[in-house]
Amino acid sequence: MADSANKEIMTGNRRRQLILPAMIILIGLVLNIGGTVVVKATGLMLYLDSVGTVFVAFLGGYVPGIAVALISNVINNVSDGVSIYYAPVSVLIAVVTVYVTQKGYLKKLKNNILYILVLGFIGGGIGGLITWSLNLIDSSVYSAGMTGALYNMGLGSFGSWFLSNFVFDLLDKTVTVIFVRILLYLIPRRLWSRFEFVGWRQEPIKIPKDKKGKEGGKGKLTLNTKLMTVLVVFSVTIATICTSVCLILFRNYSTEQHSYLAEGVAKMAANIVDGDRVNEYIDRGSRAEGYDETEKQLVNLYENSQDVKYVYVYQIKSDGCHVVFDVDTEGLEGAAAGDVIPFDESFMVYLPDLLAGKRIDPVVSKDTYGWLLTYYEPIYDSGGSCVCYAGVDIDMSGLRTYEKEFVIKAITIFTGFVMLLFATASWFARYHLVLPINAMSYAADHFEYEDEFARKNNVEMLAQLDIQTMDEIERLYRAFLKTTEESTRYFEENKEKLEKIETMQNSLILVLADMVENRDEGTGDHVRKTAAYVGITARKMKELGYYKDMMTDRFIRDCIRSAPLHDIGKISVSDVILNKPGRLNDMEFELMKEHTTAGKRVIEQVIAAMPDADYMEEAKNVAGYHHEKWDGSGYPEGLAGEDIPLSARIMAVADVFDALVSKRCYKDSFSYDSALSIIKEEAGTHFDPLVADAFLKSKEEVTEVADRFAAREKKQDE
Repeated sequence: MADSANKEIMTGNRRRQLILPAMIILIGLVLNIGGTVVVKATGLMLYLDSVGTVFVAFLGGYVPGIAVALISNVINNVSDGVSIYYAPVSVLIAVVTVYVTQKGYLKKLKNNILYILVLGFIGGGIGGLITWSLNLIDSSVYSAGMTGALYNMGLGSFGSWFLSNFVFDLLDKTVTVIFVRILLYLIPRRLWSRFEFVGWRQEPIKIPKDKKGKEGGKGKLTLNTKLMTVLVVFSVTIATICTSVCLILFRNYSTEQHSYLAEGVAKMAANIVDGDRVNEYIDRGSRAEGYDETEKQLVNLYENSQDVKYVYVYQIKSDGCHVVFDVDTEGLEGAAAGDVIPFDESFMVYLPDLLAGKRIDPVVSKDTYGWLLTYYEPIYDSGGSCVCYAGVDIDMSGLRTYEKEFVIKAITIFTGFVMLLFATASWFARYHLVLPINAMSYAADHFEYEDEFARKNNVEMLAQLDIQTMDEIERLYRAFLKTTEESTRYFEENKEKLEKIETMQNSLILVLADMVENRDEGTGDHVRKTAAYVGITARKMKELGYYKDMMTDRFIRDCIRSAPLHDIGKISVSDVILNKPGRLNDMEFELMKEHTTAGKRVIEQVIAAMPDADYMEEAKNVAGYHHEKWDGSGYPEGLAGEDIPLSARIMAVADVFDALVSKRCYKDSFSYDSALSIIKEEAGTHFDPLVADAFLKSKEEVTEVADRFAAREKKQDE
């Protein structure tokens, strides 16, 4: 029932993740378009076309903010035809708003002022540049208002337009921000986060701020960065290719249209001129009958033909172009009939065909008279011979302006849409790739194995993600979760088995040690007591900071487990020697000392058979060197100081103390104080001073262990 309720809650949350952002997008569109309508209806000296953009960007994030900005420009473009070119400006306003909001910069008044200045620069500065580049400025603005005043002050056309546009837009953005602040004040702050457009279909893991975005590692690119880099490179490449192709097609189309125009005008001019009278026109000019009437018709044709720069009739000869008619144009008087005009260099390649009276294709040239498209239409006499050509020049310099405007328009339109594409792709990558993968890697990095609770918590933390991207990422997550669950279960099963094996192993060690010690009738619980003393001493040393690099929990555990085997070598010593009631003679003592080397050999054989029993290394040290002395007078090798393994030095103190306070067949027991005094006296000669000090400082624990075993032995004797 609880799982079902949780799923219903999560389903409701997912719906709100889509419904609430969709609601504010609609509200933002209404605010933007409504503001534009109000301004047009009232004649306010404002724009109010970005109120909705700022409002939605503040609450919803990048994707809703950019979407509102772009859609608003598309809708407004229906009525004004130029709004679409300002899409990048609106999108930049949304991007800046989201950035400063998410960074928390708007909590201070000075940052709000700076934010308004930035919006004013984007709207008035960048927007003004677009207006200037597209030649959308009415020349009348330079004679009135702030622009006119600044122009009269000598700022120039661009400077006066740019500055006045910035000031005007700054006022608009100030009103916009104030209005948005009022709207936000009416919405409870606790509800703000619900309008953010997020893509989690599950509850995201709570990743600390210092861990976010570091999944790539130092010096490595994150997945989101890689995706955005590929998208940027791909988009810019495609945009460049598409713009270039479109520009070429536009240029070819414009040239083709100019060619059609030139051909049509040239054909009409050819129909006006009487080919049988061309030579007379050249020789007599306006004195020839019908010359003036023909010239007037050519002038009318020129004046009624848009984009035509020159209309003329030339007779082509080897010495140049012999003028038949040359219509006067603005700023340039036409040549007189009979004048000879030299060929432009660009026409020399066509000269043989022109001299032969053949047709030539339209010629685009940049010579004496500028960038022109020229079309020559042959004029024939009644006998069918080409006597001259009617030429028409179309001014192509305007094409450069058209091309520039085309590129600017293409870039502005592309920029607005591609920024929406980037925001959407980044949003998708964030919620469907980066965050799910980063959450899984974060969970895996923070797995803990110390105890059963920690291991179960690993599975619960991973299961809590409940990633539902419905693609390969979700399948990866499900496989990861299943593997983790099975690994945890397998780990627990192995742990139980290892604990049983370890318990059994420790029991066998104690049984073996007891078997060896029981040959010595007076040792009793020696192996257990010395193991307890070793543990007490080692833990005290760690507490005091002695040999802190070596005193790890594992080392202490290995010392305790190894302690029962310190006299394992006594298995090779004769019962007669072990149970002799008096002191041993020299030969017997030498035989007794061999139990250290014998014990070391026994454990080495165990290590060879069980190489993974790592604690046996300390057992070997304990068995072989627990009778070495700090001053080098011990046996079997006469080691001194720190050359003696630390575990053996700890064992030495424990072994001697128990030997002193225990009754043997050859001696009575010492009191605790006497035994401790002996250890204190022999610190620095027999014992490691630090080990002895730790043992002495653990007097209460040591004597408590000794009393407990003494009571046990007494009870057994009874």
